[in-house]
Amino acid sequence: VAGLGNYGMWGTRHSVGMEVLNRLARQLAVAESWRVDKRCCADVALATVQGLELVLLKPQRFMNLNGLSVASAAEIYSLGPEDIYLVHDDLDKALGKVAIKLGGSARGHNGVQSCISALHSNEMTRLRIGIGRP
Repeated sequence: VAGLGNYGMWGTRHSVGMEVLNRLARQLAVAESWRVDKRCCADVALATVQGLELVLLKPQRFMNLNGLSVASAAEIYSLGPEDIYLVHDDLDKALGKVAIKLGGSARGHNGVQSCISALHSNEMTRLRIGIGRP
């Protein structure tokens, strides 16, 4: 599960994917286990939920390069694009509205486009979090 955003720019609308990952880590009681993984240039936390192993990932790159971290992590943890969930902001959705989408185009989202390019696939599931237009 990769939370897309601009690392270090906490509290901004475009980094909502990383905030969702922070909340998920707290819910799964792994919030204290975030560690820097230099191999994929990301903060990583591992969790197990009902026998399912999860890799939580917050890329330490700007949004338009998030895909490099996601692709590196996919290789390290032997994951295919179909195993990856991207959590990201969506300007075209009203603030707080959520949608799940399987595959498709990036729809102008630079972080998603970076992931598609780096993974050579658009098969990732996306959790789109509405941030509305300014």
